[in-house]
Amino acid sequence: MTQKAPGLIDADGHVFESDREIFEYLPEPYRGATALFSSPFFPTLDGFHRQALRVRDGKGRIENIPTGQDWVDFVEQANITLSVIFPTGGLSFGLISDPEWAAALAQAYNDWLYDRFLRLSPRRLKGMALIPLQDPDRAVHELRRAAGELGMVGAILPAVGLSEAFGHRMFWPVYEAAQDLGLLLAVHGAPGQGLGLDRLRRLIEVRTLTHPFSQMVQLTSMMFEGVFDAFPRLRFAFCEAGCGWLPYLVERLDLEYSHRTAQAPGLKVRPSEHVRSGRIFVHTELEEQGLARVVAEFGEELLFCASDFPHEPRSEFIEAMETFHDRRDISESAKRRIIWDNPIQMYALDRVEATEIARTVGSKG
Repeated sequence: MTQKAPGLIDADGHVFESDREIFEYLPEPYRGATALFSSPFFPTLDGFHRQALRVRDGKGRIENIPTGQDWVDFVEQANITLSVIFPTGGLSFGLISDPEWAAALAQAYNDWLYDRFLRLSPRRLKGMALIPLQDPDRAVHELRRAAGELGMVGAILPAVGLSEAFGHRMFWPVYEAAQDLGLLLAVHGAPGQGLGLDRLRRLIEVRTLTHPFSQMVQLTSMMFEGVFDAFPRLRFAFCEAGCGWLPYLVERLDLEYSHRTAQAPGLKVRPSEHVRSGRIFVHTELEEQGLARVVAEFGEELLFCASDFPHEPRSEFIEAMETFHDRRDISESAKRRIIWDNPIQMYALDRVEATEIARTVGSKG
């Protein structure tokens, strides 16, 4: 009989960046230069002002702009053992063209995230670093600093905007460093540029496709360029696109590999074998109808869930968890893995510490 999960790990939440707060953490020569406020620190995701649309539609979903204390309160109220925090504006980080500014902004963001959020509850709030992939040498330096000095559990690979897809050799020093450090690298989309979506005129159209399209592009590049073969201990996550795209893409990857093996000399096994290797993790929506098929086809070891707070209201995640626990098409062992075992594995969390936190959370009800 499968033992119930001790607690719940939220593998992907968010902050809303504040330029005025991050400004305080910028290094020289930008420190104190108020002229920087003439432009936003992060590029727009896609030209749509999401909150303006929600206000106009009467469908506002953002309850507030959460502070660090709001995040502490959220994990308490939702009985979450711990949450891993990603950026919002920083999801457009790949669109920054200037490598000098990218390096300075990554450093400032990481220090801001640590100081304003993570240090308030270091056992229950974990952070994902921004690293300036525009300059891989600087990215390696910031990755090591963010992990060593700030305790970050991984780094973000922005799925859109960079000059090359993530199979390119320019990123391999970053992969080597992450593998040596035992850190997760998480591919996370949001922007729509470069995906062929510029002919779509409404956010509802763009948002339907940005996350899955961008992640499919990156996984395909990494697979056929041999990234998963070259770095056999490195863990990757593909965030916030659900899991329904995975069976279709993997079938296509296997098909093309069987027909054109010589074009992918760095790939030594069928793509589906890498997907089932326990080193690739994929987000699932808790109510996703295709979840049972993904579990049946690829096993229970690759899926994780996310609150997406505050992009989604806290009440919605709590309700989704209740519904998820009642699902009959998902085994109890798969449920445990999605909310507990898999996030621990993907982030290399301390299982004993997490279990102790979960007991404390449970004792509070």
